[in-house]
Amino acid sequence: MAIPRMRTAEGVLTEIKAQDPNSEVTLHYIRYLIHTEKVPVVSVGRKKLVDVDAVSSFLTYGSPNEQQKPMLGEIRRVAV
Repeated sequence: MAIPRMRTAEGVLTEIKAQDPNSEVTLHYIRYLIHTEKVPVVSVGRKKLVDVDAVSSFLTYGSPNEQQKPMLGEIRRVAV
């Protein structure tokens, strides 16, 4: 079992910038993901830690919950 690479928001941004120096991902966006818990969060005292790989996966594939929501303007069945 691999140990998850847990980082603060600043640490996640550093890891992303190390892999892609021209990345447009911002610290504000990473903090937004943490605050809304779109990625798994572990609270350690006052710090919030997230897995760098989970953030990377979210940026690549998006949230599974977002894929299940009906699109705007989509016709859906209504229960009677």
